[in-house]
Amino acid sequence: MRITIAGAGIGGLAAALSLHAAGFDDVVVHESTPEIRPLGVGINLLPHAVRELTELGLGDRLAEIGVATAELAYFNRYGTAIWSEPRGRDAGYHWPQYSVHRGHLQMLLLSAVVERLGARAVRTGERVTGFTPESVLVNGAEATGYDLLIGADGIHSAVRAQLFPDEGPPPWNGLVLWRGTTYGPSFLTGRSMIMAGDGTQKFVAYPIARDGDRTLINWIAERPLDGDAPDRGNWNRPADLGEIGRHFADWRFDWLDVPSIIAGAEAAYEYPMVDREPLPYWSQGKVTLLGDAAHAMYPIGSNGASQAILDARVLAHALATADLAAYEQARRPATTALQLSNRRMGPEVVMRLAHERAPDGFTDIEQIVPYEERAAIAAEYKRTAGFDPVSLNERESWSVR
Repeated sequence: MRITIAGAGIGGLAAALSLHAAGFDDVVVHESTPEIRPLGVGINLLPHAVRELTELGLGDRLAEIGVATAELAYFNRYGTAIWSEPRGRDAGYHWPQYSVHRGHLQMLLLSAVVERLGARAVRTGERVTGFTPESVLVNGAEATGYDLLIGADGIHSAVRAQLFPDEGPPPWNGLVLWRGTTYGPSFLTGRSMIMAGDGTQKFVAYPIARDGDRTLINWIAERPLDGDAPDRGNWNRPADLGEIGRHFADWRFDWLDVPSIIAGAEAAYEYPMVDREPLPYWSQGKVTLLGDAAHAMYPIGSNGASQAILDARVLAHALATADLAAYEQARRPATTALQLSNRRMGPEVVMRLAHERAPDGFTDIEQIVPYEERAAIAAEYKRTAGFDPVSLNERESWSVR
């Protein structure tokens, strides 16, 4: 079976590895960029994704490039705690949760693909621009025949655009995200992922690497943007650190100095918060979609890269044990529910509730958002995203040999 993958991002490379592990050896990945480099900032890999990468034999390599997240904690804009919960092995999962540099993860996956499928398995400078019933179009020309084309080419997918030519640009919700990395002091447990917000603005921070006594902190600042959104889906637009810091100038907590974290970044990037509408189908004939091409979602709940990895594993399992339809039946309803949940803020809704009920702050969160309500929100999101600890620990493996 000849399989062509459009895009050598996390989803496309995970798909190549998953297909190889399931017994498919004729796999080629076409990547539009001339050179794959470790770009971007930090992301989180949730335990369900770490399970899949571990079963692909990459567990030890992940441990070398990431920080095992111990805690997720929410605060209001004054730094007062709203909710916290253990994460990864600290929460009873059989697998860790990792905070990693996105580019380092991509290079890890690329190295594994080259090792297992050969140097010609990933071909750079080759953009998949479309397809015919017989051939994949690469750089506008007919390149090769195929038995399956997987569109893993991101939020601006050319494969998706051919399947849905009238879709238009990604819809924007009016918020802008600024992302950067800064060396700074450890905070809270030293392996905490924190989110602080007031219903209008939000700041996220978590460690992604350590260099001696220094901690590399990934951070995201979010707020409404006046005017129209530039470059929807461009993740590498440079941002003005002074402009970002102005909006968070008084966000100084006992345990984290937000203005200092922002000011200390070597660089920051901005992009509008966009996603894609859920699709009525992903597959048509010999073509299917995966990752952001199938279900781009708001960066809520740390699920973008993780869901692409799940797609890859389920697709390989379906092709080896059933058929392409089984992949879509398993993944499309699940990711549609997650896309819609993220539009409602997912588990981060606890920050909005605390702000709406106590805009000037509080001393006892139990009087504002009771424990039962907070716990229910967290548990429901885990079920929606597929990482309820009991279900994940007990689920059968998607490995096929």
